Amino acid sequence: MNFLERISERARSDIKTIVLPESEDVRVIKAAAMIQEQGIANVVLVGDPDKIKILAEGLDISKARIVNPIGYGKFDEYVNAFYELRKAKGMTPEKAEATMKDYVYFATMMVKMGEADGMVSGAAHSTADTVRPALQILKTRPGTNKVSAFFVMVVPNCEYGADGAFVYGDSGLVENPDAEALSDIAIESAASFKQLIEKEPVVAMLSYSTYGSAHSELTEKVIEATRLAKEKAPELVLDGELQADAALVPKVGASKAPGSPVAGKANVLIFPDLNCGNIAYKLTQRLAKAEAYGPILQGVARPVNDLSRGCSAEDIVGVVAITAVQAQGR
Repeated sequence: MNFLERISERARSDIKTIVLPESEDVRVIKAAAMIQEQGIANVVLVGDPDKIKILAEGLDISKARIVNPIGYGKFDEYVNAFYELRKAKGMTPEKAEATMKDYVYFATMMVKMGEADGMVSGAAHSTADTVRPALQILKTRPGTNKVSAFFVMVVPNCEYGADGAFVYGDSGLVENPDAEALSDIAIESAASFKQLIEKEPVVAMLSYSTYGSAHSELTEKVIEATRLAKEKAPELVLDGELQADAALVPKVGASKAPGSPVAGKANVLIFPDLNCGNIAYKLTQRLAKAEAYGPILQGVARPVNDLSRGCSAEDIVGVVAITAVQAQGR
């Protein structure tokens, strides 16, 4: 059973409700039909019912709930709740009403108000357009210092990682984390790996240097982040700084980092900045023909996840299944 099959099976074991605000994108409509057919989640589509029916021609979305913010019975309640959340930031009732007509904001408020367990967006919106409402409405999870993003990468016929499964963090959100933030990303990514892959995380703090083979401001950040992560979470199997080959390949790891508990065994790869993480995930996806699920957000109070704008309907189904499993974990 592959990763997506396992995640889908777990999602079906305790059905959650996931809201999809991008109802004017045919990929989302196709995904909604597939999700309902496979019994992965209950789906809420936010949008104009007439437009959705046109896009859904030939597809069965009869089990999906369609909610149009305009005319919705709880619209005023949503507006008031959003106003109360943001009035200290200059929000007015008029602005709150206009904002709640935005499908992504409305869908996020559905999660806040308990009408959905999670939200997936990003097929037709930027990451910022998905993350901003989540931070404004749902806030960060208690005890979390930084919201970040990761990809679950599943590489076919791969002897490394957890049978070819990895978490790449941060590969989708935080551009240039300092050492403190990088240590938090590592700890959050390890927890996400354990929740979704259901195996013990082995965390590599990646750099272009291994154990001091090079010295610069770039390597020092990773070294300090490694120290902080070990201090904050001493129970984690985590080490750095490590080059990618030392982290993944046992023979190289034994040569470059003898005695490391991580070298040659890593399944959680922590990149020093978003340039590295995003480039690495796209190269892995295209050159190794890997499945890439994400960017998955971590650190938000309730599950909200982003999509790549180049995603397929199948990719959306996968992220919805992941979001449902995250919701189970709450």
